[in-house]
Amino acid sequence: MPPPDLARAGALLALLASGCLRRGEVRSDAAPDTAAAVVAGSPRRFPNPVLLDQEGRSVRFYDDLVRGRVVMVNFGYTQCNGSCPLGVAQLTAVQRLLGDRFGRDITLLTLTLDPEHDTPEVMRSYLAAHAGRPGWTWLTGRREDIDAIRRFIGFTDREPRLDADRTRHTASVLIGDDRTGRWSSVPALIRPELIVEAVLRTAGEHRAQPAATQKVCAP
Repeated sequence: MPPPDLARAGALLALLASGCLRRGEVRSDAAPDTAAAVVAGSPRRFPNPVLLDQEGRSVRFYDDLVRGRVVMVNFGYTQCNGSCPLGVAQLTAVQRLLGDRFGRDITLLTLTLDPEHDTPEVMRSYLAAHAGRPGWTWLTGRREDIDAIRRFIGFTDREPRLDADRTRHTASVLIGDDRTGRWSSVPALIRPELIVEAVLRTAGEHRAQPAATQKVCAP
């Protein structure tokens, strides 16, 4: 994993201190675009915009998908040819390793960086082609709403030109337990077993392992 992504992952830990709808219709209601939450022991306003999932359902990001849950969050897009294919393969393995807990106790949220192209239909086809199971939700919506979430969790580049280039996006996975307000981040390209270990540790279920298995970066 290149040093910039590791640096961004480290910086993240410092930064984190209904009516009926037609399918595909974005809900427009009076609920606020932020929601009260506890992150890393501190009260924060978590982004809570209306987004669309791969089934065309309108959801509030925090209220419907994060509140009271253990979640993994990452960013990507269906036409990505950089780190995305390997990252998707790693996350596919993660869902398999989590077994029946995936989708029940632990979920994965992927927000597209290409909302103009990645419609619910495109995202649904992409998930099916990559063995996505129930519990893996792809999300699209207004670009400014997705960027607000990305900025909140710190998956950004301080150089505006690089930050605007989706082909240079951060290849990391945010892991959170909203029940306790505990959050962490790991590179998406490490071994799937290490991602699972980080998920369980964040959820308070970490069991001590031999020191040799706790290395994140193998030689």
